[in-house]
Amino acid sequence: MIGSLRGKLTERRPNQVILDVAGVGYLVQIPLSTFSGMPSVDSEIKLLIHTHLREDQLSLYGFATAREKQSFEMLISVSGIGPNLAIKILSGMALDELLPALREGDVARLVQIPGIGRKTAERMIVELREKAALLQPGAVAKVGTRSAAETDVASALSNLGYDSRVIDRTLEQLRKGTNGQADFNDLLRAALQQLGAAAMQKSARAGE
Repeated sequence: MIGSLRGKLTERRPNQVILDVAGVGYLVQIPLSTFSGMPSVDSEIKLLIHTHLREDQLSLYGFATAREKQSFEMLISVSGIGPNLAIKILSGMALDELLPALREGDVARLVQIPGIGRKTAERMIVELREKAALLQPGAVAKVGTRSAAETDVASALSNLGYDSRVIDRTLEQLRKGTNGQADFNDLLRAALQQLGAAAMQKSARAGE
Protein backbone atom coordinates (compact mmCIF):
# COMPACT_ATOMS: atom_id res chain seq x y z
CA MET A 1 0.00 0.00 0.00
CA ILE A 2 1.53 3.32 -1.08
CA GLY A 3 0.99 6.08 1.49
CA SER A 4 3.14 8.82 -0.02
CA LEU A 5 5.60 9.48 -2.86
CA ARG A 6 8.55 11.87 -3.00
CA GLY A 7 10.36 12.46 -6.27
CA LYS A 8 10.96 14.69 -9.28
CA LEU A 9 7.95 16.16 -11.03
CA THR A 10 8.44 15.23 -14.70
CA GLU A 11 5.00 16.12 -16.05
CA ARG A 12 2.11 18.16 -14.70
CA ARG A 13 -1.46 18.66 -15.87
CA PRO A 14 -4.50 20.03 -14.04
CA ASN A 15 -5.78 16.51 -13.33
CA GLN A 16 -2.63 14.38 -13.18
CA VAL A 17 1.13 14.35 -12.73
CA ILE A 18 4.00 11.96 -13.38
CA LEU A 19 6.39 11.64 -10.47
CA ASP A 20 9.83 10.10 -10.98
CA VAL A 21 10.80 8.11 -7.89
CA ALA A 22 14.17 6.38 -8.20
CA GLY A 23 13.74 6.03 -11.96
CA VAL A 24 10.13 4.81 -11.85
CA GLY A 25 7.47 7.16 -13.23
CA TYR A 26 4.25 7.09 -11.20
CA LEU A 27 1.09 8.44 -12.84
CA VAL A 28 -0.94 10.14 -10.10
CA GLN A 29 -4.41 11.65 -10.42
CA ILE A 30 -4.81 14.94 -8.53
CA PRO A 31 -7.49 17.57 -7.82
CA LEU A 32 -7.11 21.18 -8.96
CA SER A 33 -6.45 22.25 -5.39
CA THR A 34 -3.25 20.21 -5.39
CA PHE A 35 -2.27 21.29 -8.90
CA SER A 36 -2.64 24.99 -8.12
CA GLY A 37 0.11 24.88 -5.51
CA MET A 38 2.59 22.78 -7.49
CA PRO A 39 6.07 23.98 -8.44
CA SER A 40 7.47 23.80 -11.96
CA VAL A 41 8.52 20.62 -13.77
CA ASP A 42 11.80 19.08 -12.54
CA SER A 43 11.13 20.23 -8.97
CA GLU A 44 11.08 17.70 -6.14
CA ILE A 45 7.72 17.27 -4.48
CA LYS A 46 5.94 14.99 -2.03
CA LEU A 47 2.36 13.80 -2.43
CA LEU A 48 0.17 11.94 0.04
CA ILE A 49 -1.23 8.95 -1.83
CA HIS A 50 -4.49 7.04 -1.77
CA THR A 51 -4.03 3.66 -3.49
CA HIS A 52 -7.22 2.44 -5.13
CA LEU A 53 -7.33 -1.25 -6.05
CA ARG A 54 -9.75 -2.87 -8.45
CA GLU A 55 -9.70 -6.30 -10.05
CA ASP A 56 -8.15 -5.00 -13.27
CA GLN A 57 -6.48 -1.77 -12.21
CA LEU A 58 -4.36 -0.04 -9.57
CA SER A 59 -4.76 3.75 -9.50
CA LEU A 60 -2.95 6.38 -7.45
CA TYR A 61 -4.58 9.60 -6.23
CA GLY A 62 -2.31 12.30 -4.85
CA PHE A 63 -2.83 15.24 -2.49
CA ALA A 64 -0.73 18.11 -1.23
CA THR A 65 -2.23 18.09 2.28
CA ALA A 66 -3.65 15.58 4.75
CA ARG A 67 -6.92 17.53 4.78
CA GLU A 68 -7.35 17.03 1.01
CA LYS A 69 -6.65 13.30 1.33
CA GLN A 70 -9.01 12.91 4.27
CA SER A 71 -11.74 14.76 2.35
CA PHE A 72 -11.21 12.52 -0.69
CA GLU A 73 -11.48 9.36 1.43
CA MET A 74 -14.57 10.80 3.12
CA LEU A 75 -16.19 11.38 -0.28
CA ILE A 76 -15.51 7.89 -1.66
CA SER A 77 -17.19 6.41 1.41
CA VAL A 78 -20.50 7.66 0.00
CA SER A 79 -22.48 5.15 -2.03
CA GLY A 80 -22.25 6.01 -5.72
CA ILE A 81 -19.16 8.22 -5.45
CA GLY A 82 -16.01 6.66 -6.87
CA PRO A 83 -12.47 8.08 -6.87
CA ASN A 84 -12.80 9.90 -10.19
CA LEU A 85 -15.98 11.68 -9.14
CA ALA A 86 -14.42 12.52 -5.77
CA ILE A 87 -11.50 14.18 -7.59
CA LYS A 88 -14.00 16.17 -9.69
CA ILE A 89 -15.80 17.28 -6.54
CA LEU A 90 -12.56 18.49 -4.94
CA SER A 91 -11.68 20.25 -8.19
CA GLY A 92 -15.12 21.83 -8.53
CA MET A 93 -15.35 23.43 -5.09
CA ALA A 94 -12.76 24.57 -2.57
CA LEU A 95 -12.73 22.68 0.73
CA ASP A 96 -13.53 25.87 2.64
CA GLU A 97 -16.81 25.96 0.68
CA LEU A 98 -17.48 22.22 0.34
CA LEU A 99 -17.19 21.30 4.01
CA PRO A 100 -19.55 24.04 5.27
CA ALA A 101 -22.04 23.13 2.53
CA LEU A 102 -22.06 19.51 3.73
CA ARG A 103 -22.25 20.48 7.37
CA GLU A 104 -25.09 22.93 6.80
CA GLY A 105 -27.03 20.69 4.37
CA ASP A 106 -26.79 23.23 1.55
CA VAL A 107 -28.04 21.24 -1.45
CA ALA A 108 -28.18 24.33 -3.68
CA ARG A 109 -24.45 24.91 -3.33
CA LEU A 110 -23.51 21.26 -3.82
CA VAL A 111 -25.43 20.85 -7.08
CA GLN A 112 -23.29 23.63 -8.54
CA ILE A 113 -20.41 21.13 -8.66
CA PRO A 114 -20.19 19.55 -12.15
CA GLY A 115 -21.46 15.97 -12.06
CA ILE A 116 -23.41 16.33 -8.81
CA GLY A 117 -27.18 16.09 -9.04
CA ARG A 118 -29.73 16.71 -6.32
CA LYS A 119 -30.01 13.06 -5.19
CA THR A 120 -26.24 12.70 -4.91
CA ALA A 121 -25.99 15.99 -3.02
CA GLU A 122 -28.68 14.89 -0.56
CA ARG A 123 -26.94 11.54 -0.05
CA MET A 124 -23.63 13.31 0.58
CA ILE A 125 -25.25 15.48 3.23
CA VAL A 126 -26.89 12.56 5.02
CA GLU A 127 -23.71 10.46 5.08
CA LEU A 128 -21.08 13.17 5.54
CA ARG A 129 -22.56 15.96 7.67
CA GLU A 130 -20.81 14.88 10.87
CA LYS A 131 -17.53 13.94 9.17
CA ALA A 132 -17.42 17.27 7.35
CA ALA A 133 -17.75 19.07 10.67
CA LEU A 134 -14.69 17.20 11.97
CA LEU A 135 -12.62 18.35 8.99
CA GLN A 136 -13.41 22.01 9.59
CA PRO A 137 -10.54 24.17 10.92
CA GLY A 138 -10.00 23.49 14.60
CA ALA A 139 -11.19 19.89 14.32
CA VAL A 140 -8.55 18.44 12.02
CA ALA A 141 -6.49 17.23 14.94
CA LYS A 142 -9.32 14.97 16.03
CA VAL A 143 -9.49 13.32 12.62
CA GLY A 144 -5.71 13.14 12.43
CA THR A 145 -5.37 11.03 15.59
CA ARG A 146 -5.07 7.93 13.40
CA SER A 147 -1.58 6.57 13.03
CA ALA A 148 -0.09 6.13 9.56
CA ALA A 149 -0.79 2.39 9.76
CA GLU A 150 -4.43 3.02 10.76
CA THR A 151 -4.88 5.44 7.86
CA ASP A 152 -3.52 2.88 5.38
CA VAL A 153 -5.67 0.10 6.87
CA ALA A 154 -8.76 2.32 6.64
CA SER A 155 -7.96 2.94 2.98
CA ALA A 156 -7.48 -0.79 2.33
CA LEU A 157 -10.76 -1.72 4.04
CA SER A 158 -12.59 1.00 2.13
CA ASN A 159 -11.27 -0.46 -1.12
CA LEU A 160 -12.57 -3.86 -0.01
CA GLY A 161 -16.05 -2.36 0.28
CA TYR A 162 -16.47 -1.91 4.04
CA ASP A 163 -18.60 0.99 5.24
CA SER A 164 -16.65 3.93 6.69
CA ARG A 165 -18.62 3.80 9.95
CA VAL A 166 -17.76 0.12 10.39
CA ILE A 167 -14.10 0.90 9.64
CA ASP A 168 -14.02 3.72 12.20
CA ARG A 169 -15.61 1.52 14.86
CA THR A 170 -13.27 -1.40 14.16
CA LEU A 171 -10.11 0.73 14.28
CA GLU A 172 -11.25 2.41 17.48
CA GLN A 173 -11.75 -1.00 19.14
CA LEU A 174 -8.37 -2.26 17.94
CA ARG A 175 -6.60 0.92 19.07
CA LYS A 176 -7.57 0.18 22.66
CA GLY A 177 -5.68 -3.10 22.52
CA THR A 178 -2.60 -1.88 20.65
CA ASN A 179 -2.22 1.71 21.90
CA GLY A 180 -1.82 2.72 18.26
CA GLN A 181 1.50 0.84 17.96
CA ALA A 182 0.57 -2.00 15.55
CA ASP A 183 2.13 -2.04 12.10
CA PHE A 184 0.10 -2.16 8.87
CA ASN A 185 0.15 -5.94 8.35
CA ASP A 186 -0.73 -6.83 11.93
CA LEU A 187 -3.45 -4.18 12.10
CA LEU A 188 -5.02 -5.20 8.78
CA ARG A 189 -5.02 -8.86 9.80
CA ALA A 190 -6.65 -8.05 13.15
CA ALA A 191 -9.24 -5.79 11.49
CA LEU A 192 -10.21 -8.46 8.95
CA GLN A 193 -10.49 -11.08 11.71
CA GLN A 194 -12.72 -8.81 13.77
CA LEU A 195 -14.90 -7.91 10.77
CA GLY A 196 -15.14 -11.57 9.77
CA ALA A 197 -16.20 -12.59 13.28
CA ALA A 198 -18.83 -9.84 13.36
CA ALA A 199 -20.19 -11.00 10.00
CA MET A 200 -20.44 -14.60 11.23
CA GLN A 201 -22.29 -13.52 14.37
CA LYS A 202 -24.71 -11.45 12.30
CA SER A 203 -25.32 -14.41 9.96
CA ALA A 204 -25.89 -16.73 12.91
CA ARG A 205 -28.45 -14.39 14.46
CA ALA A 206 -30.25 -14.09 11.14
CA GLY A 207 -30.54 -17.88 10.90
CA GLU A 208 -32.08 -18.32 14.35
